[in-house]
Amino acid sequence: MPKILVVIGLVFILLIGGIALFVVGKYNSIQAKEESVKAAWSQVINVYKRRADLVPNLVNAVKGYTEHEQQTLTQVVEARAKATSMNVNIEDANSLQNFQAAQGELQSALSRLMVVVERYPDLKANKQFEDLQVQLEGTENRITVERQRYIEAVQEFNTFVRMVPTNFIASFFGYGEKPNFTVENERQIHDAPAVNFGK
Repeated sequence: MPKILVVIGLVFILLIGGIALFVVGKYNSIQAKEESVKAAWSQVINVYKRRADLVPNLVNAVKGYTEHEQQTLTQVVEARAKATSMNVNIEDANSLQNFQAAQGELQSALSRLMVVVERYPDLKANKQFEDLQVQLEGTENRITVERQRYIEAVQEFNTFVRMVPTNFIASFFGYGEKPNFTVENERQIHDAPAVNFGK
């Protein structure tokens, strides 16, 4: 009888140990994927910040050539102020949606500014403005790339925490799906007028 109890005790300990190792492994995987999401989000913020940092120089370059475009310049400055003043919580779908809407407004304002620039050939030929155009075009491309990387990181995280049995472990530790850029946000970005400087 005692031998049976020892065997049962060992089997029980091994079973508990195996379950604990399994849970720890899944928990660590959740942590790793969450860190990937955070890193991808940091890159998204970096490229949006880069675009916002270009705006004052762009506005100043345009201002010197356009006397009658104050309203357009004001819209760009206001859209930049709104986009840079937002504190986004990537765990909150509404916060992420508001952030993306503000970024879309800035992109739209910049697109309108580029339409105005078309009326000023001397401005388009200005070396400083031309350099800013190249930087802005490159930044818009980086935004697209980093947004896509973020979308993929969130998708991977969400898929992982929804799968059985990881979903039970994730729920136990308080992890759920993360909001992502919505289809409407994607459409807004892709349907926005392209930044075309008419070179």
